[in-house]
Formats: sequence, structure tokens, C-alpha cells
Amino acid sequence: MEVTAADVATIPRTNLRVSREEFAAIWRVAERQCAEQGQRGVTDWHAGGVAVACRWLARATVRPTSGPPRAARSPVTERTNLAYEEQIEAEFVAAEQLDMQQPRPTWLHERPGWSEAICATLRWAWRRAGPAPLQVDEAAAS
Repeated sequence: MEVTAADVATIPRTNLRVSREEFAAIWRVAERQCAEQGQRGVTDWHAGGVAVACRWLARATVRPTSGPPRAARSPVTERTNLAYEEQIEAEFVAAEQLDMQQPRPTWLHERPGWSEAICATLRWAWRRAGPAPLQVDEAAAS
């Protein structure tokens, strides 16, 4: 997904505890990494986790290669509700619980870095705690 200025402009201010610019830079890097790795036939689960969390927080419209466009689903619970404050907090708690689950579910074990990336993204963007989930250089941010 290409992150446009329109996508960024419509992010509800209450959905982020970081600036829209910081958030957009991370989101763009995640989407770019997913696309680049996908072209190589590689699944980047970490970048994918960041991307799905960002899409949901931003209330982005996902345009799949097949089927109609739809609102981004929450990354862990896959709810179709739009992200808003109470939902974001509930999703963060669900993500943390999933990440700590022992034994780790097989499907999650097969997605290395995915749940950790979702937790890191929500922790950073929503709770304003911890570092950004990806590194951003100036060229990648635009």
C-alpha cells in the first residue's frame, strides 16, 4: 500500500500519541519494506506487523488485489471496527497477551517478529513508550 498525504491527513488526532509526521514516516518505511521483500519472494513479518498496525491506527482503506476495498482490520483481533481510543487500548492489551502466550501457537511461531512488531508499534504510537518499531532514514521517510 502506498501511504499518501491524504491517508496521513485523515488520521484521527486521538489515535496517535506521536506526531502524524513521525507516524507517517514509520508507516511508509514498513509498507516499502513489505513491498520490496515481497518482490524478492520473502515475507518480512516484522515490517508486516508494523504495517498492519499502522493501517488500522490510521483507519486506512485497504485495496486488496482481489475483492472490494475495505477498512483495515485490527491487527490481532481482526475486528472490523474503526480504531478509536478504547479499541486501540483493547487491541494493545490483546497484542501483549498474544505475544506472551506460552506455549506459542504454531501459526504465530511461523510468523517471526509479527506480534512483537504489532506490540512495538502500538506501544510507541499509542502509549508513547519505547522506540519506534523501525529505523527511518531521511530518504525513506518521504
